[in-house]
Amino acid sequence: MRNNQSVEARILPGVTPDSHPAGAGGSHRADGGVVTVLVPAHNEAEAIIETLESLARQTRRPDRVIVVADNCTDTTEQLALGHGAEVIRTEGNTDKKAGALNFALEGLLADAAPDDLILVQDADSQLAGNFIENAVRHLSANNKLGAVGGVFSGGPGGGFVGHLQRNEYARYARDVKRLHGRCLVVTGTAALFRAETLRTVSAARIEQVLPAGNGRGGVYDTSVLTEDNELSFALLTLGYRIASPSDCTLVTEVMQSWRELWAQRLRWKRGAVENCVQYGWTRITRPYWGRQILSMVGVLVTMAYLGSIAFTLGTGQGLHIKAFWLAVTGVFVLERIITVRYRGWKYMLLAATMYETVIDLFLQAVHAKAYADALFNKKKVW
Repeated sequence: MRNNQSVEARILPGVTPDSHPAGAGGSHRADGGVVTVLVPAHNEAEAIIETLESLARQTRRPDRVIVVADNCTDTTEQLALGHGAEVIRTEGNTDKKAGALNFALEGLLADAAPDDLILVQDADSQLAGNFIENAVRHLSANNKLGAVGGVFSGGPGGGFVGHLQRNEYARYARDVKRLHGRCLVVTGTAALFRAETLRTVSAARIEQVLPAGNGRGGVYDTSVLTEDNELSFALLTLGYRIASPSDCTLVTEVMQSWRELWAQRLRWKRGAVENCVQYGWTRITRPYWGRQILSMVGVLVTMAYLGSIAFTLGTGQGLHIKAFWLAVTGVFVLERIITVRYRGWKYMLLAATMYETVIDLFLQAVHAKAYADALFNKKKVW
């Protein structure tokens, strides 16, 4: 953490393993190691209880649940303690989620056995009841796996913009299932790692095999906007594989307004672009560069398309419908219908109206802004 002298961490008193709801039936050790859950939380009083309850319902219960209360000014700590979690508090951390996790992992990894397992989970997400059981099974079955991430769906709320995000996440879940769990990024919403894997990442940062991050061997790179994307790059660079199996599901919060969605996606997109620049053109990053190039082409095509319509209408030439372009439009309509099938036939019928074009154009605008911000090195905003 940049502001290390002012950071404080404490394991708050009053918690024993038996007092944790997840341990109501006794601690349950996973095959091969202890399962510890780290939940970074910044003012998550509204969500933390539901998150901890989802951990208590796991078919394979975690041995420890630690809430990392990062610069909290609400009742997150008290609520977490009340539900039996351990709490580590950071004060003065200026490196957001990555800084808080590095601080917690520094102590945790020092005492962990190589085969101990660490699940990092967002405080606004709830795991399916068999998430840990399935994630441990996948990780235990393949030594080459460096991380097992979750496949998320969108939580309630948010009105129309929330609805659009739930559709988007349903399409993502379909894509991951069709690819048998192969993914580009291990999501930061929930991911399981071996302690030894995280130690290897830390050592590689010190040895400058990987980007230095905080310069002290922190697992997460505190210099980037998308720490989960960067960690995925790091694992792949070290020869590990990553996966998001379709039976590791969770529900995560959706952005409640267009403004919040804009900020979130701008951070995601700019972070992804800068992660590519950070790692350069390598065997690992080529697919990611390819996606960035396709996204840029998409932005340019959209601008040209809208510009041509505006020009035609502005000059009084009128619009002329062509059979070829009708066929192309039909392909896009079918894609919208088929890819949202996880949400049921009503949503499939609705998708045929192409009403989701509004979020497609919105995201195109976000992409364009992210590219411009990265190009002109505009100040990063979390």
